Amino acid sequence: MNREEIMTILPHRDNMLLLDDAENKESTAVGHYTVRGDEFFLKGHFPDNPVVPGVILCEILAQSACVLMKDKMSEGKLPVYTGLNNVKFRSPVKPGDTVEAQCRIKRAKHPFYFAEGTVTVDGRLCASAEFSFAITGV
Repeated sequence: MNREEIMTILPHRDNMLLLDDAENKESTAVGHYTVRGDEFFLKGHFPDNPVVPGVILCEILAQSACVLMKDKMSEGKLPVYTGLNNVKFRSPVKPGDTVEAQCRIKRAKHPFYFAEGTVTVDGRLCASAEFSFAITGV
């Protein structure tokens, strides 16, 4: 899926749509985002040494997971985080890096979904997490 197709699933726009492309590979979502260097979250994190904040890496994971929920994300539905567990940050992500997020749904009890995922750059583990979200009406 390209950005336009992703926008048919996710409500995120402008600065908060953090996927360039995504696909569903055998019940695993794989999403990519190339850090350009001009993103709002890099301006003060950190001056002269920009590093993508961990919360943004978690958001990339969540957005990637929503690709798996394509059939559940109809008009007027909104995915919202309900929890983050066992989050670990291993290596920094910097401008010029292309992030690959891989995640899968471990279990579901609609409207709640429980997932796990990793963020890598060139095969280097940068972050991992277990997380949950709900698909709610707007």
